[in-house]
Amino acid sequence: MQDADTHGPDNNDPDTDDPSTFALGVRQQLEVFVDEHRAMLVESLDGLTETQARQRLVQSDTTLLGLVKHAIFVEQVWFEQAVTGRSREELGIVAGPPESFVLEPEDTIDSVRAEFLEVCAKSRAAIADLTLSDRLPGNRRGPLPLSWVLAHVLRELAQHCGHADILREQILTTPNH
Repeated sequence: MQDADTHGPDNNDPDTDDPSTFALGVRQQLEVFVDEHRAMLVESLDGLTETQARQRLVQSDTTLLGLVKHAIFVEQVWFEQAVTGRSREELGIVAGPPESFVLEPEDTIDSVRAEFLEVCAKSRAAIADLTLSDRLPGNRRGPLPLSWVLAHVLRELAQHCGHADILREQILTTPNH
């Protein structure tokens, strides 16, 4: 297993198209994919104004900044709550997904980005000593193997990266944004 500090969006690790990734073990491949999507999501905020990052272009509360804030919730649910078995209330996590998109007046691109990167580092550390078959006790479905959790988080991040791509394109190509 790689050290928790040796991979992530701030390092020069192999990306999913890099042939060196093909030879990695399944655990490391999953981590590379998850980290790549974490980086893509946070990079969706690059070059935007605070107004653009908060702009609602769909009926829901989904905004680019809100997507990254929601990803903080996802990380906390799957790598704090699921690993420790502690409740969301104990961990200071909002009750559910709808609340996780809500932006507070003090939320900025810089503050949400910094919190997201910090939470991702904590997520990596929380699972550093676990194996793919280790079961995480703190989920409403019951104990789940880390392999499933990593695949699920990858699936969710990939979905939100798609949302972010579309929102960002709308923001950058629509006049007066």
